[in-house]
Amino acid sequence: MSEPVRRQLFNGAFPVYSYLYSLRPFRRMNGVKSEQIEEFVAAVAGQKLSVRDIEQLAQGYFRGPESLREEIRQGNLALPLDRMKKMAANPRECSEWERILLNDLELTQNYMQRVMGKSRDERLKSRAFHAQCHLLTAGILSRARAFFHALRQLHDRNGQA
Repeated sequence: MSEPVRRQLFNGAFPVYSYLYSLRPFRRMNGVKSEQIEEFVAAVAGQKLSVRDIEQLAQGYFRGPESLREEIRQGNLALPLDRMKKMAANPRECSEWERILLNDLELTQNYMQRVMGKSRDERLKSRAFHAQCHLLTAGILSRARAFFHALRQLHDRNGQA
């Protein structure tokens, strides 16, 4: 835990519970850097937000687009919070098929972050790992163009909603 975050926690500007149960998992599982945690804590500390609001903002900040992170960094918390609450309040409006795809997209985003973080690790050195990794990455890379084309089409189609 960095000194700026420690100060915010100990002076009561940021809930310890939110740090332990909302932010630390991002650091451990998704490779979020301590500087990113500091930025987020600085942006929301002292705003008298509920633990649930902080959790929603953290999800958007660490998993969402850069535009959302920028809104939060600038202290414009009401609009992103309102949008996320509306989305969370209406999960039943999605069909089962839509919920399955949304879950798949969330898993894809999570695993992309994990792979990016782990791929640079110095512990990846056995011949068996390199052989299997080479085969798997070749298969993924051979589908990357088609995958990103489909993803861009989906993104563009949903940007009109």
